[in-house]
Amino acid sequence: MRDDATGFVGRAEELRSLVAASIRPPSAVLIEGEAGVGKTRLLTELLRCRELTGRRVLAGRGQPMCEPFPYGAVLEALRAADRYLPDARPLNGVTGALRPYLPELGAYLPSTPPSLGDRRADQHRLFRAVREVLDALGPVLLVVEDLHWCDDGSRRLLRFLLAEPPRDVGLLLTCRREEAPGGVPLGGAFRPAAGATNLSLELRPLDVEQTRLLASELLGDTVSAEFATLVHERTAGIPFVIEETVRTLDAQAAANADRMTARRVLDGVPVPTRLREATLEQLSRLPVPARRITETAAVLGVPASAQLLGALAGLPPQRARQALVLALERHALVELADFHYGFRHKLAQQAVYDAIPGPHRQELHRRAVFLLCDENPVPLAQLARHSRKAGASADARRYGEAAADAATSAGDLSTATELLCTLLSEPGLDSSDVDRMAVKLSELANYGTAQHEVAGALERLLSDDRLSRTHRGQIRLSRGLLLIRQAGSIEAARTQIELAVHDLGHRPDLAGRGIAVLGQPWFGATPVAEHLRWLDRVDEVIANTTDRTLVLTLLASCLPSRLQIGDPDALAAMDAVPTAVSSAEQQRQLARLHANVADACAWIGHHRRAASMVRSAIELASDCGAPYLIGIARSTGVHADWLTGRWDGLDDKARSLLAEYRQLLPMSGELSLVLGLLATARGEWDRATAHFAAVGPDEPENAVTPVVLAAHAGIASMLLSHSDNEAAAARADLGLELLRAKGAWSWSGELLPVAVEAYCRIGHTGAAAALIDEASQEVPDLDAPLATVALLLCHGVLAAHRHDHARAAHFFREASDGYDRLPAPYPAALAREQLARSQLAMGEPGAAEAFPALAEEFARLGATRAAARCRHTHRATGAVAPSRRGRRGYGNELSPREQDVARLLADGHTNREIAEVLFLSRRTVEQHVASVLRKLKVASRGELAAAGR
Repeated sequence: MRDDATGFVGRAEELRSLVAASIRPPSAVLIEGEAGVGKTRLLTELLRCRELTGRRVLAGRGQPMCEPFPYGAVLEALRAADRYLPDARPLNGVTGALRPYLPELGAYLPSTPPSLGDRRADQHRLFRAVREVLDALGPVLLVVEDLHWCDDGSRRLLRFLLAEPPRDVGLLLTCRREEAPGGVPLGGAFRPAAGATNLSLELRPLDVEQTRLLASELLGDTVSAEFATLVHERTAGIPFVIEETVRTLDAQAAANADRMTARRVLDGVPVPTRLREATLEQLSRLPVPARRITETAAVLGVPASAQLLGALAGLPPQRARQALVLALERHALVELADFHYGFRHKLAQQAVYDAIPGPHRQELHRRAVFLLCDENPVPLAQLARHSRKAGASADARRYGEAAADAATSAGDLSTATELLCTLLSEPGLDSSDVDRMAVKLSELANYGTAQHEVAGALERLLSDDRLSRTHRGQIRLSRGLLLIRQAGSIEAARTQIELAVHDLGHRPDLAGRGIAVLGQPWFGATPVAEHLRWLDRVDEVIANTTDRTLVLTLLASCLPSRLQIGDPDALAAMDAVPTAVSSAEQQRQLARLHANVADACAWIGHHRRAASMVRSAIELASDCGAPYLIGIARSTGVHADWLTGRWDGLDDKARSLLAEYRQLLPMSGELSLVLGLLATARGEWDRATAHFAAVGPDEPENAVTPVVLAAHAGIASMLLSHSDNEAAAARADLGLELLRAKGAWSWSGELLPVAVEAYCRIGHTGAAAALIDEASQEVPDLDAPLATVALLLCHGVLAAHRHDHARAAHFFREASDGYDRLPAPYPAALAREQLARSQLAMGEPGAAEAFPALAEEFARLGATRAAARCRHTHRATGAVAPSRRGRRGYGNELSPREQDVARLLADGHTNREIAEVLFLSRRTVEQHVASVLRKLKVASRGELAAAGR
């Protein structure tokens, strides 16, 4: 059996079914699926399973030969029986019928019996001989691959074995049903034996997420969602084709690719040699008309009707229909949808296209332009492509720009952007063409999610002599707006935008947009005072314009900016903004306003308002086609879910969005932060550390400031959990240094309580008191609910460390109520835990009984670490846990505690580390680990960790 290297992704359920069937002979399993879908790999994984250790395996396969050897596939498998026959029971006389066919086994077979004089009788005796040998060898697995290529004798023999199987033999068969004669893998119907296990599995191509996992596995780095989507489109999700495509790529390019970059990278990959040879061999076997139809489909490059294929191939309708049917029967083409035909995947189409002689290709493209002009609606993008391939550059530009305009009108900004980038890369454009299309590109770029390719195109335009000076400021502004979304580029972006503002004196509307962006405080380490100077200039532009679109554009930047820094009048001003719009651009700006206000509300503590604005932003952006704004709102929604305690499934949602938006800093930073905070709440320290590092806390000048401040708080909190108090205080110092330099105390809500706790733990209560006094001077005049409540918690922490527990309890109760009003369930529960500890320290009766309820509250949230800490505290008081008669048994399901252990095991934690996180004894952890491994049916913690990845 060959062992291909195709990654084993998304087949766990099929493997479990195979194992279950294979360990209960007699059994028969048929694995169906198209070429490259992973049938051989699935068998290979099966034979590695420990449940089949010691099982004897005999493997053969069908061969694509013109005159196959009778019974060839089964006899090929039996040739390996000489390894097992010495230990088998003696063979009876009927097995001698195999001697002429298998001289290799002559030492073990009796003499050949005389012919019965009837071909059918001799064949039946041969079949009995095969069954007898298999029975003597049992337990044995007979594997026959590529059943569709087997000779008819092999199929008859296999039907015989399936109808009357040996008692300790399993049959594993693979086939491509579409290539089997008549579509029947065994060449005819058969009646399965009573009492035998019969299983049929159809392996389907991978979906987009499975494609992403496989590509990531092959490249050794997580690839972007855009890249995975295009790989899936190009390969139809067939694992072998994915592997052949991906192995030639650069991992870094794939990991950070947006849609346009991914398309460019993949378009540069040549058709893999093995795939090209197989495709061209298939093409060479077609009669001329079918070959012409297939070549025509390759030139069109998109699914096409039979009429269009025939007309382009120059065949009469009847002949064209016959040629298409033959191409479909030979699997050169497939029916894709609604009687439209094309190739199974892009690489097959490319292999055929490359094989067409150049002059013939060019002529086909010319004829395609002629024919497609009569389609309704006119396929402008296809006409642009065919015109370019036909050498008609002027027509290609005309059709291409018209296609971009149509895509813009339809809200398909990514397609419009891609078309304009392609057009602007052509050398034959004059200055007016460059100006016109560059302006269109700059106006679209900021609403799509394609970043690197577009920023590169704009950068090239700035050094292009054909671009007039009149438009350079606008192009520079758009480039700066793109750079500000990319990790490590914020300072460069601000420089570009300031230069653009200087160049746009003749366009106060565009200059105003640049000024508004420079006023946004959430990027980099620029002090708030400087942002306020820019925001004041924005107010002047608004006061001096009657352009409704410009006013909305500027408000979408400046109102959220003022809200972010705690301006008490910002929310009222937001409520006064009219909601009626008269154009798609106005709706995009209104969507941007809602998305930015949602983000600001989440950071300063208006949590209910944040969730509401997320919903309206997504609705507005979806209606007008603004994918970047949808991404901003979705990532803010994840942050709002974290804040308001909606954690169920949140890590999966955040990871999915991070894969989709990982190259966009405003989204990726916020999503990484939430993943780090979730991991910290569960005690998954290594995972939390990695996510916090991705935020960029050590490079604040090129990061999103409130995200960085929250990351410093998260890291310090994690260090406090480790009792690494000095390191926690040092990390808090870094955050406070940035906070003071920035001057945005509205963002201090997460950092202040952690810093005060860290200072108190290292004995610096004076520094903690000074910090509280400093914040008390800065916060009260701000619209910053989260920071205001955090100050109450800080007072409680300081009082508790000074052993003034009555005062501490008062502040903890006030803080808990304040967090509940936001709402912020997790810090509210943490405040209640602090309150219970103060009450316990004061010796209040029944104080210990608060901890079980708190543990349940934390557990409902998903805060594993805090729940375990509360249970431990309750045990440490010597209190008796309340009776839980009738609580459910979990059987073979994991209990909640076992789920916590399983998650930490999958993350690579040792028993000692799990005990520390969950506040359990090592012995208890050992018992939980054993139970988890047993219930999940894995042999080792390493296997569990591998499955978790």
